[in-house]
Amino acid sequence: MKGNPTATVMILVETGSKYETDKEMGLSHFLEHMCFKGTAKRPRAMDISRELDGLGAQSNAFTSHEYTGYYAKGEARHFGKLFDVISDVYLHSTFPEAEIQKEKGVIVEEINMYEDMPHRHVHDLFASLLYGDQPAGRNIAGTRESVRSFTRGDFVKYHGKHYVPGATLVVVAGGVDAKKVSAEVSRVFGKLASTKKTGKKKVMDVQKTPAVRIKEKKTDQTHLVLGFRTFPVTDEKRNPSLAVLGTVLAGGMSSRLFQKLREEMGVCYYVRAGNDPYTDHGYFEVSVGCDTKRVKEVISVILAECARLKTELVSRDELAKVKEYMVGNMLLELESSDAYANFYGGQAVLRRPLRTPREAEKRVRTVTAEDIQKVAKQVFKPTTLNLALIGPYTKADEKVFAKLLRV
Repeated sequence: MKGNPTATVMILVETGSKYETDKEMGLSHFLEHMCFKGTAKRPRAMDISRELDGLGAQSNAFTSHEYTGYYAKGEARHFGKLFDVISDVYLHSTFPEAEIQKEKGVIVEEINMYEDMPHRHVHDLFASLLYGDQPAGRNIAGTRESVRSFTRGDFVKYHGKHYVPGATLVVVAGGVDAKKVSAEVSRVFGKLASTKKTGKKKVMDVQKTPAVRIKEKKTDQTHLVLGFRTFPVTDEKRNPSLAVLGTVLAGGMSSRLFQKLREEMGVCYYVRAGNDPYTDHGYFEVSVGCDTKRVKEVISVILAECARLKTELVSRDELAKVKEYMVGNMLLELESSDAYANFYGGQAVLRRPLRTPREAEKRVRTVTAEDIQKVAKQVFKPTTLNLALIGPYTKADEKVFAKLLRV
């Protein structure tokens, strides 16, 4: 990104909630919070915040199922200081006991907040339906009980076990000289002792019949996720086809489900669809918040559109429109240095072949209508079909909804 006045320093580590044991549930996420609470060089959270604010910088962190990230971005001329802060946070956090106790309350309230947001929480419910009591089926934040149980020793042990050179990736994007970046990375990370990386358990991904899970909640709207088991991120042929298929269904205001559910029927505000592949499993999902009185109609429409993709080829004009939408949105999302860092870092940390945006575009443009129909036939079938709902229903209603699941 030559000429970019900003720079992003991002450090990714190949660990997340899927790497946790039963007793560590939520620890990856909690540790991410704690890394900004003090280091040997910057003992207090305020020391870190004040320094970054003084640079006019932005910083944040995130935890996913398979990796965790820390980043700061600011003017490119401040690269050295940005790198020093983020590498210090990543390598030398001290996990102060008093801060751990305070942050327990913060994370419990974070869990409460998301559980009060049914449009978000329904995705956690869907994951638990697919994977049960496996790490892939658990909330990344853990439970209130697990969060309250952690001790400082748990953080130190987990950090030492997972935050190792073999699992660490440093990404820098923006107006910074590559030689300068390489020198800084070598200086800070080059002398670290090589420690064996800790792996994760393989996901058990088995299903024989359609499945339904309901969480009863008094809401004015039903939030649901209807989805199918798919393929891991290593499936280089079918995942691009599924990405295009998802955009046909619910990518943009001219998409099939948006037009049918919102514009024609007036039963929802949002509808989304997409494929979510991981290293050893994947799923395709359609999510919608809709009129509770018409939820069965909505489910029937979604299933009908999925079935249609198995029997009818997407037209040339529709496919061309969808591809332009996908490519245009990808490029618009890459207008900042942090987006570029995440684009390349997300590929590298999952050990995928590195593709430029133009190479990613080519993958989209080479998908044919026949590819979409073929993958629809492989994915849209009863033995991979699942439905999660949050709304004014009881567990007894699961049998009622199960009867609708035919595709």
